[in-house]
Order: sequence, then C-alpha cells, then structure tokens
Amino acid sequence: MASIIAIEGVREPKWSVWACYNSAMKFSLSKRVGIDLGTANCLVYVVGEGIVMEEPTVVAVSLTDSKVLAVGKEAEVMLGRTPGNIKASKPMRDGVIADYVVTEAMMRYFLRKVSATNQFFKPEVMVCVPAGVTQVERRAVLSATMSAGARVAYLIEEPLAAAIGAGIPIAEASGNMILDMGGGASEAAVISLGGVVTFKSVRVAGNKIDESISRYVRKKHNLVIGEITAEKIKVKIGSATNPLKEETLEVTGRDSVTGLPKSVVVTAGDVFEAISDPLGRIINMVKSVLEEVPPELSSDIIDKGIVMSGGTATLRNFDKLLTHETGVPAFVAEDPLRCVVKGTGVALENLELYRRSITTTK
Repeated sequence: MASIIAIEGVREPKWSVWACYNSAMKFSLSKRVGIDLGTANCLVYVVGEGIVMEEPTVVAVSLTDSKVLAVGKEAEVMLGRTPGNIKASKPMRDGVIADYVVTEAMMRYFLRKVSATNQFFKPEVMVCVPAGVTQVERRAVLSATMSAGARVAYLIEEPLAAAIGAGIPIAEASGNMILDMGGGASEAAVISLGGVVTFKSVRVAGNKIDESISRYVRKKHNLVIGEITAEKIKVKIGSATNPLKEETLEVTGRDSVTGLPKSVVVTAGDVFEAISDPLGRIINMVKSVLEEVPPELSSDIIDKGIVMSGGTATLRNFDKLLTHETGVPAFVAEDPLRCVVKGTGVALENLELYRRSITTTK
C-alpha cells in the first residue's frame, strides 16, 4: 500500500487512501440480500447466488428465558406439539409483523445462515411488504431489518416485486395487472411505467382459507383439527370451483363433544363449500380494482389478462373461477411461490432503475 500512497501527484493523506480502499472493500464484500417476509413462508435471495433459503415463518421460543430454540422447518414440526415452557408461533400475521422481537430474531437467523453478516461487513437487505401496510408497519419492518444486522434496509411493495418476478414488462406505458395472494393478505394492483397506478388489498389469503376449512369441519363433523391438517385438506382435495369428481380424504382430530380422538371423511364438496366465502372476498377486491382502472389501461388488461402469484394462486381452478367472475382472462404465473423473492432480487440488482419505487433507510 506504500507504493499506492507514494504515487506522484497524489496529495491526500494516508488515512484518506485507506478510507477509500476500505470503502471499496466493504462495498465488494457486503452481500445484498432480498427477503420475502411472508406470513406462511420466508424466502431469501442473495445477489449472485439466487434463492438460497426457503423456510416456514415459524419460530419456537423458550418461555423460561425467551431464547429462540428453533426457526423454520425445525420449529414448524413443533406447532401444536409443544410443552408448557415452549411456544411455537408465527410472528407474522396478515402480511405484517405481529411479534417484533421474534421477527427480528428470525431475520437475524436467516442472515446468519446465509453468511450475510460477520464482524466486519453488514449486508444490504431488501424486504417485501404488502402495498396496503401503514407507515407504522413499514417503520417496524425497517427497524427489525436494521436490528437484525443490515447495513442498509430497503422496502419494496409485494405486488411490484411479484410483477417483476413474473416477468411482466412493468416499465412500459401499458397496463399490467397482478394478483398476489400469500398466506396473510391478497393484493391486486395495476402497474404501468414502473409504478402502481391503483391497488386494493384484503387480509384474506391462505391462512383465512385454512381457518374456514377448520370451522366447517368442526361445525359439520364436531371435529377439531389443527392448521397443518386444514392446509393438508386444502392442498389435497381443495378446489375453487364445484368439483366434478368427488374426492375424499380421511382426517383425524379431537371430537369437540367427547374430547376423544376421532377420524372422519371430508369430501371435495365440503371443502368447496367451506372456502367459498374467503374466495368471494378476494374476487370482490379484484373487481373493485378493475372498477377504478382508467379506460386505456382497462383495454390493456383485457388483452393481457390478470397474472396470479403467491401460494394461494396454486389452489385448483382458482384461475378459472376468477376468469368466470370478472370476465378477464386470468392465469397463474410460472413458479408463483417464488415470484416475489425473484422480483426482489432483480430490484436489488437494479437499484437505480427501481429507486423511486423503493423505501430506504441508512
């Protein structure tokens, strides 16, 4: 380094050259991490590496000393099976932080697991948030991200990230509609010229659908089931339209009358009836967005259709139901579960391009 400092014509003191060198090294060695902080699942994207982690948004905490015992898949298997001194829970609810301390610990775990933090270099972290969150909820996410070890924190709205990840050309002067449905919230947005023209959100998505199934099974069969069992029913035999073929699934739970273990057979027709109400609320939200779209953009949307992303988009025949109810073609994006985190990665790699659509703090 002495030879660098002694170059003729360089008059800055040694500390200035070292500062520039350290700054350049810090920039090159700091990782850039995108996190899809979902209600049901968290996905982590590292620039240059791609998607490196996909874990359930579940944390197990010891109630004795408030120590985090497990995160992700290890904690998920504990749901509904913990003793009195351990609590396994989901720190995100309806797409926003419900338990700040646990969410911060979970994010710190994710950053440490992907080797994004160390003693000298902190990462730049971009986190997705629903478009309809309040400023208080935005600040909570930024604060949790910084406390978890980020050098710089960015926020990007989920519909925009989902559209980018789905390969929609959002920068064009043309209307594109995205319907992103995760575990806690569903959002429909119309995007043009790289920004959101209009959007609506409703805090109804995968979790509310699971709860509807649980309530229906309890009401019809006097059987109490857990959220994991309800999700299994949805995935195995759930359909957004009245099933032509009657599928069945045997499920086990606790009899609400006797309190004893009990097994019943649930049909696809039962599930269709159970989930009709939450699906109807999502469709009404989509209709309200379409009603607010400017006429020129409406013609674009009719030509291009509605792109569906998120885990709830994989519900059987949901695209057909949406097309029937709105009169606008709807189709599921390629790899819908990962659209948001992929879009976050693209935005991180092209920060200047998406700068006006991103909230940041340092």
